[in-house]
Amino acid sequence: MNSVRPFHLAIPVDDVAKNRKFYRDVLGCTEGRSSDRWVDFNFFGHQLVIHHKEKSLEKEVNSNPVDGKEVPVPHFGVVLDMETFENFSEALKKQNIQFIIEPYIRFKGAIGEQATMFFKDPAGNALEFKAFKNIDQLFAT
Repeated sequence: MNSVRPFHLAIPVDDVAKNRKFYRDVLGCTEGRSSDRWVDFNFFGHQLVIHHKEKSLEKEVNSNPVDGKEVPVPHFGVVLDMETFENFSEALKKQNIQFIIEPYIRFKGAIGEQATMFFKDPAGNALEFKAFKNIDQLFAT
């Protein structure tokens, strides 16, 4: 597949107003259509929709160990270019985002070298943003 098409992802949030503010004001996503129960966002060129869902009493936390860190599962995010990643991570730090995994470089000097960071939205959805030193190595083994 040669051309990348925007994905559509719908995620649950227990407080539409709080999460609307987070995605719009903290992450810088522009809003599209909305109602009092859902909001469309331009999430780095992709369609992300937050949908109201009552908070569950069960709090299931799943993770996998990667590089000695606990990576939350599930998670979603975007692959950025390195300059955008660096500027974005600095902006998040200035907004006092509580990282699950602070920005760092994986596979330094190896195939697939990448910057990555993890944090959660106010509803507890885990996000990962990353950037590759060489984007041609996105799927390299």
